[in-house]
Parts: sequence; C-alpha cells; structure tokens
Amino acid sequence: MLRSALLTLCLAAMLPGAVPTFSHDVAPILYKHCASCHHSNDIAPMSLMTYQEAKPWAAAIKEAVATRKMPPWKADPHVGKWSNDPSLSAAQVATVKAWVDGGKPEGNPKDMPKMPVFQEGWHAGKPDAVFNITEVKIDGPAGSDEYRQITVPTNFTEDRWVISAELRPGNRKVVHHAHVFVVDPPDPNAVAKPKSAPVHDPVKEFAAWTKVKSDNLLVVRPEAPVINDGCAVDDNAVFPGTVKSDLGSLLSSYLPGREPDVYPEGTARLVKAGSKLNFSIHYARSGKPETDITSVGLIFAKEPPRTIARRIDLSNHMFMIPAGATEHEVTECHTFQKDMLITSLTPHMHLRGKSMKMELTYPDGHTSTVLYVPEYNFNWQITYRTADPVYLPKGTRLKITAKFDNSKNNPTNPDPTRNIRWGEASESEMMDGWIEYIDAKSTAAPSTGAAAPHQ
Repeated sequence: MLRSALLTLCLAAMLPGAVPTFSHDVAPILYKHCASCHHSNDIAPMSLMTYQEAKPWAAAIKEAVATRKMPPWKADPHVGKWSNDPSLSAAQVATVKAWVDGGKPEGNPKDMPKMPVFQEGWHAGKPDAVFNITEVKIDGPAGSDEYRQITVPTNFTEDRWVISAELRPGNRKVVHHAHVFVVDPPDPNAVAKPKSAPVHDPVKEFAAWTKVKSDNLLVVRPEAPVINDGCAVDDNAVFPGTVKSDLGSLLSSYLPGREPDVYPEGTARLVKAGSKLNFSIHYARSGKPETDITSVGLIFAKEPPRTIARRIDLSNHMFMIPAGATEHEVTECHTFQKDMLITSLTPHMHLRGKSMKMELTYPDGHTSTVLYVPEYNFNWQITYRTADPVYLPKGTRLKITAKFDNSKNNPTNPDPTRNIRWGEASESEMMDGWIEYIDAKSTAAPSTGAAAPHQ
C-alpha cells in the first residue's frame, strides 16, 4: 500500500498536472453536484466547500461517487432525460478517484472556482413571503407517529402567482414529511346545489374501509377488498386529492431527499386573494419533548405565467402485500382525456418499496417507459423533472407498476410477518405516482382574472 502511494506521488512529480488537485479539478465538481446539500447548516452531515473541510472525507467521497451512492439519483440512466439529474459523468468519477489516490493535493488556491452562495436555510432562493405555523409541541414514545393539520392565513389582498414553494421543517428530528395545500376562499357567486344521494361516491366508499388508529393516522382495514391489479379498471380506488382536480391544491412537499418545488419556466400556480395554507405534517416522535415551527417560503412571478402548472396524483389504496413476499406487484392505471406535456414524475412508497416503473401506451398502440426506478429508497424520495416536456396525446394511458419487498431480507422492513395494507404511517405502505404537467395547447397567459403580482 505504501509502495503504491509512493509510486503514485513519484509519477505525479515526473508528470506535472497528472494528479488532479482540489482547487483546479475537484472543487468545481463538488460545487456543481454536491454543495447544495454539503454546505454549513444544511441537511448533509458535513460541508465540502473548502479543501480543509473536504480532505478528511476524501476516502468516503471516493467510495460514494464510485458506487453511485452520491449524489443521490435512483432513476435508470437508460430511461428518460432529466433536468435535475446530479449524477457525475464517468470522467468526473475518475477525476475524484485520481485525486484521492494521488494523495489529495490541494493545488494552487488561486485556481479555486467562485464559491456558490446559498441563502441561509433556503435552497430555491430568498422567498418573497414566508408563512410559519404556530409552535407545535411533540411528546411521546420514540418511533411513534402523529399527524397534525394546521391552517395559516395568507392575508393576500390580491391574487398571487407562485413560481416556487419550499417547505422548511423547523425541527428535522421530528418532522418526517410535510405538505402544504392551498385552501381557496369561499366563492361569493357559488350557487348551492340541491342535495341528492350520489349513486356512486368513491370517497365515501373508501372511507368505509379505513379506520383511524390511536395516533390519528388512517389505515385500510384488514377485511377491506383487495385490489392489487389496479389496471383492471382505470382509477380503481379514488381518494380525496386523487384524480379529482388537475389544478392541484397541493403547493409544496417536504420529503426525505426531495428538492423544493420550483415550477417549470413560464408556469406558475395561483394562490387567490383571501386563501389560506393548510399544513399537513407527519411527526415521528423522538422520545423526549420537542417543539417545531415549520414554514413555507414562496417566490412570486413578476408577471402572469404563459400557462398554469398542473398536477394529478395516481394511487392504488386497496392493495395487500402478503407477509414474507419478496417482490409483490401492485399496479394503477389512468387514461388522460386531453393533450398534455409531462414536466415531472414522482414515485412514492414507504419502507417496503422496491421498484417502480411508469409506462405509456399511446392511442396508436405503441408503448414506452417514461421512468424506471429499479432500487427505490424511502430516504431519497426524488422528483424527476423532465429535460424536455413529454408529450402525451389525448387517450394516452399511464401504467404504474410498483414492487414491494415484505420479506425478512429487506433491512428496512418493520415487520415481515404482517400482511400490509395502505396506511399513512411509515410502517404501513403507499403506492403513488405524482405527475406534474401543463396543457399542451396552453400557450397564452391563463384567463383567471389574476393581476400580475408585485415583487
């Protein structure tokens, strides 16, 4: 080992510039692909902004990039092209490896690239408006979960177009994940509809098969009907928030490994004057008293967008994963009823999630895979943003195929001896595909009556 290191250093001395340096070669890679998390007071456990900070972690950096563990990216590289793919090229991996193997030289500090500047606590930039929940007190046994619903007024006196929404947990030790929804103000011109018993109300039907546990979290009852093949009928199990509205009241989400919600250029979401924000927060208790003040930061458009950013959530809520199953398949399908352009796709499962594939069948019968995540990881719930919008003509069917590992060989499995149904807690399961898109024919500014917001 020592002889090899000496030989490397000798070769470097004979061939000036043969060994990459931190200042000239490695820092640009770290700044572009790693620094957004690996800077002071952020989610990563260490900062890699300077040579002094990065050098002690050199061996770990080499292993992480060589194994593709870092930067985190779970999509199959042979399927789709993504604007937010942070993956290193083979040449960049080789550069990092050569730097570590060559003795981790600093190089000339004058070769350092300009250090990126990060807004304290915010990844998407300084917000135009920040909304905080009132302080929440969390207490109870470690590992137990709790959901809280908290509504905050915006006090907007005029409509606002939002181009970025970033949820920031106040206490990362207990905030497992969170969502913020827009609650529109009452419509003064709305006409009350006569009450009539609906022939088919899927929301009520689903509610009949759920129960609320002691932690206020919903779970599907064990005796509920089992639908693993959700593609036998499109949208087999509609749930509040699924397939109901493509405008989407969900404004932003905080999930492990997920980036802020930054909508595609030229698009935005509308928050009407008088709206409120509903925070839905999943707390995982630490075993000792904790407090939290989660917040959301909004960035406004300088002018009305060309088109509205839309979203649709596709889910199967009626599946059942047998105890011990190593590769249990669950599907869900939806046929789109208009021309559209997909801008992002997000798979969502819990601790038993193994893989997810999203496939398209076009009206002419040909098929293609739009996203494949072969090794899903609950700790890295990534939104995959398309490099170019994917066009779907009316009549295109999307099939989501999820596979779950409920066996003892899954190291994250809370209990391989149980049959698992849908549930809100992490130890239960979910099967979701979140799709963001724009209308394919929407090129003019949307006629919602919203005035251009002030900066």
